[in-house]
Amino acid sequence: MEFEAIPGVGTKTADALAELDDPERALRTGDVAALTRAPGVTEGRAASIARAAIRTKHDDPGGFLATDRARELYRDALSLLQERTVTTYAEKRLETFYPSAAQSRIEEVREFAARAMERDPAPEVLDALAGVEPLSSPPDVTVRDRCLATTDAERYAAAREAVPELPVEVVDDARELAELARGYSTVVALDEEFAGVAVEGDVRVEPDATEDPAEVVPERPLAFFAANRDRLLAAAEVHRAADLDAPLDLDELEAALARVDADGEVAGDEELDRLTTALADLDAAVSAAESVANDRMREAIRERDVTIEGSDLLSLVEQGAGVDSLLSRELADEYDGAVAAARDHLVDALVLDAGEAEVARRAFPDEPTFPVERDESVVSRLREELQTAKSRRAERRKRELAGTLADRREPAERLVEAALELDVELAVARFAEDFDCTMPEFSGRGFEIEGGRSPLLDVPFEAVEPVDYGVSGVALLSGVNSGGKTSTLNLVALVVVLAQMGLPAPAESVRLQRFEQLHYHAKTQGTLDAGAFEATLREFGALADGARNRLVLVDELESITEPGASAKIIAGILEELRERDVTGVFVSHLADEIRDVADYPVAVDGIEAKGLVDGELVVERSPVKDHLARSTPELIVEKLADGGEDGFYGRLLEKFE
Repeated sequence: MEFEAIPGVGTKTADALAELDDPERALRTGDVAALTRAPGVTEGRAASIARAAIRTKHDDPGGFLATDRARELYRDALSLLQERTVTTYAEKRLETFYPSAAQSRIEEVREFAARAMERDPAPEVLDALAGVEPLSSPPDVTVRDRCLATTDAERYAAAREAVPELPVEVVDDARELAELARGYSTVVALDEEFAGVAVEGDVRVEPDATEDPAEVVPERPLAFFAANRDRLLAAAEVHRAADLDAPLDLDELEAALARVDADGEVAGDEELDRLTTALADLDAAVSAAESVANDRMREAIRERDVTIEGSDLLSLVEQGAGVDSLLSRELADEYDGAVAAARDHLVDALVLDAGEAEVARRAFPDEPTFPVERDESVVSRLREELQTAKSRRAERRKRELAGTLADRREPAERLVEAALELDVELAVARFAEDFDCTMPEFSGRGFEIEGGRSPLLDVPFEAVEPVDYGVSGVALLSGVNSGGKTSTLNLVALVVVLAQMGLPAPAESVRLQRFEQLHYHAKTQGTLDAGAFEATLREFGALADGARNRLVLVDELESITEPGASAKIIAGILEELRERDVTGVFVSHLADEIRDVADYPVAVDGIEAKGLVDGELVVERSPVKDHLARSTPELIVEKLADGGEDGFYGRLLEKFE
């Protein structure tokens, strides 16, 4: 697929998409989650790109929503769906659904919607979805405790490109390799010539190391799982709650994730935890051990009388002896005990093993001294040994864990994508359930809606009265003020928009033809000035000249100018549309006048008011075919005349006949 052939995709975006593992699949399926992994592509931008790619795939030129009011109804429909999502991803993904005239696109979404409507939006599934987000790219990994080594310049360049996370060093011989081993916990030699060479330290000869970078830098795959740990666990919970078939073993995934912390380090390894704690507590433990020894020595000195003969003191002074010599002579046993206590404290506090304990004990000298002080060189050596042991242990465990997880990245991505897509399906399922929707049928001409109820009315959906209405050709819709004419137009537009999105519509049944465009002209507030009036006529002129297989909905076009002129204009528009394959509904209070000036018998349907009760209209919401509905003034006059009052009202009523 040529990315730049997609409308709205330039060179920069095309280059970003090319970095994805399978960008063509993501574009073909509208996978917003995958597209957001392209550098610099936000969820909103991903939805726009996906929508454009879908149009390209179905050879769909767009433009089904031909007027502002039609586009507004689409946004209303989309909002109803988006309100039923849990994740931001699903909210953006729904933006890839749009009303289309392309049969292949409509059928594609209808198949999706049919599956979605079988889903059960159980509360536990929705709760689990709250923790799911699209996977994030892990931060760049840098490892400093191990390196690659080679004698070859070309191999050096290849290694730096293949494994940028590790330092790569050039060495000339085994001696330089040994020097590297003293500075790194692990050295991986890439040259076979080093095989069999005895070098002190952790040196491995692996000529093929760069072919499987995860072996030498397991932090790479672990970084992905660490960065997405919570998302993966939430997606696993979604699969369990919804009883979805998972692309990998969920128990194994959760067990592996339990061994990775948020920084990509190995968790749950007792030996590694011991070494980490020992390093962190080393300085404090050494200081505490010093205190133990010195406290013991102070106590021994306080409790004991030390007597020195004059000749002995003179001899010691002549020999230049100091306090240490006196301690060695008089408190040797006490010093040995104090140092032994200090050594034991250090070993116990750090939970050192036998080899480490042997080094630690040398931190306090055998020769008596007061105050007792550590040997910093020994403490430094102990720190180095602990650090080396920790690094080697961590690397081994990381390699083991990376070996477990490396092959699970792709199925893990599919796990999250499936959970996110489930949210999209559940939004459709909840929409269909909340508004008693059905899948429309495409056949015949015009539209036929039975039991349609609009969820856009400002009343609880349960209180909305169902409407039956159908039109083939062009009809006028008459009725009393506030009787529901505009609501009926909105219902027709909403049902058609949803149907041509491929989605269920709020009705007991819907049949319609596949329209090429929807033109919805809303009611104009007040008479237009000359310029605006001319522009409006131009719109209808263009519509009449090019109208084919379109649905035209117009609400009280007479408001654009004087009533007499409006009737003539509307009649002329109806005459033009009649000659073409157009379905139309024109709401008007001038039905009689329009019929009088039209050159053919204009079909008129009516939303009939049953009467007035306590000043409120009682209306039959479903339009009656071939019926001119009475106006509100006529109903009021009729009520007064029926009341047996003055003959004035009867005479007025005759004017309506």
